[in-house]
Amino acid sequence: MTSAVILLLAAFLDYLIADPWGWPHPVRVIGWVISQLSKFCLKYCHTALNQRLTGALIAILVIVGTGLMGWLIIFAIQIVDPVLAIVFQGIMLASCFAAKSLKNAAMEVLAPLKMGNVTTAREILSNYVGRDTENLSHTEILRSLLETVTENATDGVTAPLFYAIIGAFIPVIGSVPLALAYKASSTLDSMIGYKESPYTYLGWFSARCEDYLTWLPCRFTVITLAILSGKPGYVWQICQRDAIKDPSPNSGWSECAYAAVLGVQMGGINWYRGIAKHKPLLGDAIYPITEKSIDQALQLTRYAFLLWLALATLGIIAYSRFSIITLFWS
Repeated sequence: MTSAVILLLAAFLDYLIADPWGWPHPVRVIGWVISQLSKFCLKYCHTALNQRLTGALIAILVIVGTGLMGWLIIFAIQIVDPVLAIVFQGIMLASCFAAKSLKNAAMEVLAPLKMGNVTTAREILSNYVGRDTENLSHTEILRSLLETVTENATDGVTAPLFYAIIGAFIPVIGSVPLALAYKASSTLDSMIGYKESPYTYLGWFSARCEDYLTWLPCRFTVITLAILSGKPGYVWQICQRDAIKDPSPNSGWSECAYAAVLGVQMGGINWYRGIAKHKPLLGDAIYPITEKSIDQALQLTRYAFLLWLALATLGIIAYSRFSIITLFWS
């Protein structure tokens, strides 16, 4: 039952306050560690083989170390005060969820855009996307924002919840260590998981690891969205047609599922540091991408999150009662 309380508390805190700017955040600590380790390795490891090996070592150390550190801190607090440990776990787990932060970021971009201030919208958008935003039109800003919202829905919302739920059913580990370990993997990928220099070899393991860890929760997210849409067969058909064209094994599926549900098309030409890159088209352009499309995508993410949370809570309650009955009869 404690696991259910922690999940619900974390979801409530994420909905209520998200990640207040300037507050201590585990991802900042993880990012600092990754930065220091990667700088050290790039300074002393110059061959492709050495960078590959040290890159794998960095990823393993950061992912396992983050989960283990979270577990040790929780264990220490439980010895002092079990109630405080529950509150702490709720706060830490909330920091792994990005549902409210994702919505806040989208609203921050949409606010000036709705007032016709495209220049300000471009500047704000540049804080959240890797592509060049200087010359984006109103329509392209909306597409870029929708792609960001739908891609990050998996690795920022449903995937951390997935691992938190798995941990909730493993009392000796718990929700927080697994969710933190996943966030460490996601942070590694976002910081060094690039094919471009200087991370071509150093970040290969981090990128592959994040792909594998996100694969299953991403597919569950697609299935959930398909069910919520009321047209699961159609959504799955579109994903099988278009998502497989995306070089990423996960982001293409996540974006395509939303595109199919909303009846819009994502993908096309994006510019990165002045270089044009073509992303495969995802979905059919039945409707244009509008501000409403982004609102609907955020709502779908929230519904999927709440559905998983409700099912997990019911599952934990049922599992707890079954364990008590089994213990009584034994």
